[in-house]
Amino acid sequence: MTIAFDELRKRWHNDPEFQKEYEALRPEFRLARELIEARTAAGLSQREVAHRMGTSQPAIARMESGRRPSLKSLERYAEAVGRKLEIHLVAD
Repeated sequence: MTIAFDELRKRWHNDPEFQKEYEALRPEFRLARELIEARTAAGLSQREVAHRMGTSQPAIARMESGRRPSLKSLERYAEAVGRKLEIHLVAD
């Protein structure tokens, strides 16, 4: 028996343990979205950003997948897409 993805998603979102883990990953998802949006706004491909940073396209793909890149990598990424990096602490 196959379960439709929409049904599965509903089940997951009603599971408190799933919700806890999902919320814990929210910052990584937000960072990934911001990186991708900055790159696309600059009109660059992952390969072009990699070239500007002196790294590989797979390294950029990993950064944009929600993994936690180093501060130095984020600074280099920001420069490569014509942005500057700002870090803020916010209340919980």
